[in-house]
Amino acid sequence: MTIDLAVIGGSGLYNFPGLENTTRHRIETPFGAASGDIVVGEFAGRRVAFLARHGESHTVPPHRVNYRANLWALHSLGARRVIGVNAVGGIRADMGPRVIVVPDQIIDYTHGRYTSFCDIEGAEVRHIDFSEPYTEALRQQLMIAANKAGVAVLDGGCYGATQGPRLETRAEIARMKRDGCDLVGMTGMPEAVLARELDLEYACLALVANFAAGCGDEAEISIEEIFAHLAAATAEVPRILSVLLKS
Repeated sequence: MTIDLAVIGGSGLYNFPGLENTTRHRIETPFGAASGDIVVGEFAGRRVAFLARHGESHTVPPHRVNYRANLWALHSLGARRVIGVNAVGGIRADMGPRVIVVPDQIIDYTHGRYTSFCDIEGAEVRHIDFSEPYTEALRQQLMIAANKAGVAVLDGGCYGATQGPRLETRAEIARMKRDGCDLVGMTGMPEAVLARELDLEYACLALVANFAAGCGDEAEISIEEIFAHLAAATAEVPRILSVLLKS
């Protein structure tokens, strides 16, 4: 099967608007079950595969996502380019709610997750180069597509991946800011490194849902506001990907 693009949807993106003539695929992997069925269909004249990272009813928390199964399943269906759509908090002042960012770096603060396909007996041990965690060519293609679609996006930034599902403390965000993080999310890793192990092109569309703790004016982060901001940013994703697929 030829897949022109695979999209992994994060919080707020549980199905792909505009995907037509769809078929559903439940893939068995050596690493267990993926987060759900992979939906394959036509979008912008191309073949697109979509997988909801947290399940279609948002039942899988960030630290329990089977990232290995998800990437393996998409790869086995023929995907070679993957866009991870991630809900994030903004740390940098210009990365407030509803801003869309295409990050270029990542720092991993997660723990206890399976971070490699090398973790099964008999697997080849690969020491991959992860200096640049996202595929630069695909990042640039996303930026060009967003510009053509008339969607404002920010180029670059460091994504700090935390464990979740709780939000972070002010002190944790202050540390992350000192470390150089511009964004904070819970699902950026190990997804990016697993894509690299499979030699997939991989880039991230980070949708800012809120300012991280201590970075905005709000005394408390409202979950209702988070999902309202996410809905607004998520609505722009199909426009960007439509232009990407037509280019």
